[in-house]
Amino acid sequence: MAREHNPVKGQWYDNLEDDDSFQVLSIDEDAELIEIQYVDGDIEEIDYETWHELDLELTVQPEGWTGSEEEDEDDDDDWDDDDDEDDDDDDDWDDDDEDDDDDDDGRYGDRDDY
Repeated sequence: MAREHNPVKGQWYDNLEDDDSFQVLSIDEDAELIEIQYVDGDIEEIDYETWHELDLELTVQPEGWTGSEEEDEDDDDDWDDDDDEDDDDDDDWDDDDEDDDDDDDGRYGDRDDY
């Protein structure tokens, strides 16, 4: 008898019939597909009907799990977070504008003049 567990993105499950562990990567409710990734890195899409036939048990992330390639791609969105420490000098590009106000020779006038 299959144990009913709804798929939850990021949750790990043990398939008791196949003795496999996997994580849910995504759920496409419109297409009724669930993308899963096994511990060995293999990725598979299964439909809701197949999901509900599985004998599943909730589990935790396996020890030593390095993550999926998709998770690594998401980390690329934060590329500038790591570089902020080195780029502090580059972030003051507009600081010179404040100094230019003191040296204004009147060529450009005030914005209110337009």
